[in-house]
Amino acid sequence: MAKETDVAAPIKMLADARVRAFLSAARLGHLATADTSGAPHNVPLCFWFDGARFYFVLDEKPKSRPGKELKRMRNIAANPRVALVVDQYEEDWTHLAYVLVRGTAAVVEDPQEYMLALRYLRDKYVQYRSMPLQPDKNAIVRIDPVHVHVWGARFAPPAA
Repeated sequence: MAKETDVAAPIKMLADARVRAFLSAARLGHLATADTSGAPHNVPLCFWFDGARFYFVLDEKPKSRPGKELKRMRNIAANPRVALVVDQYEEDWTHLAYVLVRGTAAVVEDPQEYMLALRYLRDKYVQYRSMPLQPDKNAIVRIDPVHVHVWGARFAPPAA
C-alpha cells in the first residue's frame, strides 16, 4: 500500500516509527543527481539518517576522481536537487518496500555537524572506523528532505 506526504510534511512521514526503523536498518541507498543539462547520475552509497536528514561521506574507497571532483559532487554544486531511494528486495514480493526522498543536498560546513555525522556514520559502518576521514579531504553531504514517498505493505496502517 502506498502512502505519500505533501510537500509541507516530509518530517512527519519520516517520524513514522515504521519508516524510521526501515531507514535506520538499511545499509544502502541510491543517490540520484542531475547536471545543469538534466543528465541523470545515480550511485549507491552508505548513509546515516538522523530522524530528519540524511548524511553521506566521500570516503576512502577507490574512486575515479578525488572528493569534490566526483560527478555527484559536481552535480550537487550545480544543481542541489537530489533524490535518495532506500529499498528492500525480497523474493516474496509482499515484503518489497522503498522510501523515496527528494530534497536538497549541501556540503556540511559546520565542524560540529560534521563530527556528529561522522561519528554516527562510523557507528553504522565499521569500515569507516579505520579510514582517516577529515573535513578538508572527505566532505560530508546533508540531504534536507522536501518530499517523501513511501511504498510497501510494511508502511500500511494497521488493519482495524
